[in-house]
Amino acid sequence: MSFDTTTLNQQMTHFDGHDSLWLFGYGSLIWKADFAYLERRPAHILGWARRFWQASHDHRGTPESPGRVATLIRAPGAACHGMAYRITPQTLKPLDVREKNGYLRVVTPLYFDDGARHEGLVYIAREDNAAFAGPEPEAALARRIASAHGPSGPNRDYLLNLASALRELGHDDPHIFALEERLLTGE
Repeated sequence: MSFDTTTLNQQMTHFDGHDSLWLFGYGSLIWKADFAYLERRPAHILGWARRFWQASHDHRGTPESPGRVATLIRAPGAACHGMAYRITPQTLKPLDVREKNGYLRVVTPLYFDDGARHEGLVYIAREDNAAFAGPEPEAALARRIASAHGPSGPNRDYLLNLASALRELGHDDPHIFALEERLLTGE
């Protein structure tokens, strides 16, 4: 699959005809909602874990020096906490451009912190996309994040803002917090 998934996402018709839909954010969408939304609520999805395994050639790095951003990997029994936004279908068009670097829309059940449940969308960069970087040792990953910089700013800001947002939500994410500690201590 190519880097740019915009066209693939815009061919998805699952929510056509709806006045609104729920979108789940687990990375920068938690703390950088630069789009219009009708409602915002803490939520989680099941069976997925957040990992910094997606290369960022267009936001937090460059083609010559890609940064790393979050994607989801299948993890039976896991819960990935984040933020859900109720949006209009028209909001998806600019989000498809924002998430074009290998991310595809996936329909998923969302579980809200208040006990409610709704069907929604999440953008996931699967292993078969051209920007998938996969796992690497934490120390090497933290060094890459510390040095990468792209049009959306330093890669380190993405990680630090995500860790801060997860703390504000009251949720632990060992992968994110371990990377944050290595980044801050220079290990």
